[in-house]
Amino acid sequence: MTTDQWYVLIEEDTRTTRSADGVQLKLHRWTLVATHPVNGTEEQARAVAEDAALHHLPGILARHARPGDVPARQAFLTLDGAWLVRLRQRHRECHLRVSTARLIHTREETQAPPKTLKEKFRHALEGP
Repeated sequence: MTTDQWYVLIEEDTRTTRSADGVQLKLHRWTLVATHPVNGTEEQARAVAEDAALHHLPGILARHARPGDVPARQAFLTLDGAWLVRLRQRHRECHLRVSTARLIHTREETQAPPKTLKEKFRHALEGP
């Protein structure tokens, strides 16, 4: 099914630390944390993306914030229209990427029909 809806995508830079051969590796990966549908045009989606870049607070900072805390925020608008945001609060630092996207295609999940009793017995006799 083809659609023509605009969305605002929010990605967070998640870091995991692994050790290999006695060396600690800090691995970064962008994780999609939110998708917000926008009823309107591309310009309205860009305005919603800007608002999200200037106000979204990642969960890691929200969990450790005290009432009245406001993190330091640097928001950069890239040439392709995406926002890169750097947030700092005390000793924690987070990175966000906020972008607009148009949903082009969607497909619902389909599941295969359950096996018949005959197929189950055949599979049991044949083995894995």
